[in-house]
Amino acid sequence: VSESGAVFTFGKSKFAEDIPSKFWFKNDKPVLISCGDEHTAIITGKGKLYMFGSNDWGQLGLGSKNTVSKPTCVKALKPEKPKLAVCGRNHTLVYTEKGNVYAAGGNSEGQLGLGDTEERTTFHLISFFTNQHKIKQLSAGSYTSAAVTENGQLFVWGDNSEGQIGLASEASVSVPCEVDIGKPISFVSCGYYHSALITGDGELYTFGEPVNGKLGLFPEQLKNNRVPQPVLGIMEKVYKVACGGEHTVVLTEKGVYTFGLGQYGQLGHGTFVFESSVPKPVKHLKKHKICNIACGENHTAVIAENGLMFTFGDGRHGKLGFGEESFSNLFDPTLCHNFLKFTVLLVACGGCHMLVFAAPRPKGSEVILEDLYEPRLTATSPKMSGDFLLANTLQLSAARIRRRERERSPEQFVRMAQTLPPMREGFLKSSLPVTSNTSPFCFSARSRPKAESGRDGDHEKENNHQKDKPGEVSSEQDSDNENIDRNLGDTTDILNMTHAMKLNPGDWSLKLSPLQKQKEEEEEEEEEEEEEEEEEEEEEEEEEKGEEGEEEEEKGEEGEEEREKEKEEEGEEEEEEGEEGEEEEGDEEERDVGEEEEEDEGEEDEGEEEEEEE
Repeated sequence: VSESGAVFTFGKSKFAEDIPSKFWFKNDKPVLISCGDEHTAIITGKGKLYMFGSNDWGQLGLGSKNTVSKPTCVKALKPEKPKLAVCGRNHTLVYTEKGNVYAAGGNSEGQLGLGDTEERTTFHLISFFTNQHKIKQLSAGSYTSAAVTENGQLFVWGDNSEGQIGLASEASVSVPCEVDIGKPISFVSCGYYHSALITGDGELYTFGEPVNGKLGLFPEQLKNNRVPQPVLGIMEKVYKVACGGEHTVVLTEKGVYTFGLGQYGQLGHGTFVFESSVPKPVKHLKKHKICNIACGENHTAVIAENGLMFTFGDGRHGKLGFGEESFSNLFDPTLCHNFLKFTVLLVACGGCHMLVFAAPRPKGSEVILEDLYEPRLTATSPKMSGDFLLANTLQLSAARIRRRERERSPEQFVRMAQTLPPMREGFLKSSLPVTSNTSPFCFSARSRPKAESGRDGDHEKENNHQKDKPGEVSSEQDSDNENIDRNLGDTTDILNMTHAMKLNPGDWSLKLSPLQKQKEEEEEEEEEEEEEEEEEEEEEEEEEKGEEGEEEEEKGEEGEEEREKEKEEEGEEEEEEGEEGEEEEGDEEERDVGEEEEEDEGEEDEGEEEEEEE
């Protein structure tokens, strides 16, 4: 990256989906970036306008409808030096140093301000604005456009079906019309179907579609939603406002407020707030001096004065700035660790992408991160531990165990997603300075309830596992931090909810949408099927054991028969030996008798011989 900085892209595009990339301008740098639904405009310090992205309606102003994958200079506006540029859903507005306003792209609702509804593939001059209307600021929404002049006038044109351009009765207008609230206006922001403006003395007004609380008005004010109404919930001076798809972000002299729909985490109030109809301060940003805010359709980005950037909301396609490391929704502002070595200067959020302009921090410069440390603020590493994955898989492999853990958990409706990556060995100490040589960490300002008893076993096993690893600290403080980190990534997958609701942490009776209920029923059915499979496996094991027992009995019977046969054979052999022994004894007796007879005969012979001698 050059010393002048680079533009980093995150999120979905038709060219490099979900893959982050970067580029920079030779001898030049961006001073303004604006993102539409699928296209982007960049103005550089030398007054050049670059366009790229989707071009189905000719919104790039390059004379065709061909999609452009690389930043391309709009040469037709080079002589006038573009000063301001904004992107709507399918159109683009440009203000030049010569005081002219140009428009290109889709025009179905008259959002180009040219007096008709025909689309344009090149930039056309809006003749309404002359040199007497010096433009201070431009804004573009879905099919709406707005301009604020140096003298505090607000002009709007385009779609007004929901009152989003502040004209009470008109359905749509194809030429600029002034909105007068009796006060000079200093700033305006157009969202998808609602808008907001700031007066010269710092008051906030909203108007447009009155649903999901994105106007921040009291119920009695919603009756007049088609004209600007003051937001009474913010008593501080307002500096800037940004309108997203269904939410609003406000920058005041004391901090950042958000209201509207928060099912993806775009409000930054934690996992328990899915909607807020009144402005609420974002607690995790109170310790930081925020200087810039930006809204996409369902995500939010803020920049602090020290050049750090925080993002939160819908994380699909990696558009929150964590690249390929995390696509999870973030319900609290999270520090983008990829930019710790950079000073973030500009950020712009689109429908499904985000662009960041950042320059490398000068050598010797540093940012003290000690203020980031809160009870639930922990450093995390982008890589997930394989041992942790294995342990977690083994612990939660049985459906019965998973069900029991959910039954123990008082917030079981929140546990709908796997945890985000835990930190690797070591973690950042509270007063560590960040320099150009500092390795990247991610600090997440999550506000989570205390770990429930059902997960204590997991924490203990994980801590024991960490203790067994060489070179790692096993102190109680580190163990506590690991437990905190374990809770860090618990998020709620509410992508299929058809509506949002306010959630009181003390009220556990959460009513989900039919789609979410269907999802839970499907999960229960899957668990029941897993239990049935386990029971079948147990029965099969018992049957196998029974068969083995029968085989052993049969073997035992066969062994007894063999032993009996052996005994019988031995008995027969003994009988035969006995008979042989008797026969031998008879023979011996006969031999003895014969010998006696021979002895008698010998004696008789001797007697006869003696008689003869006499």
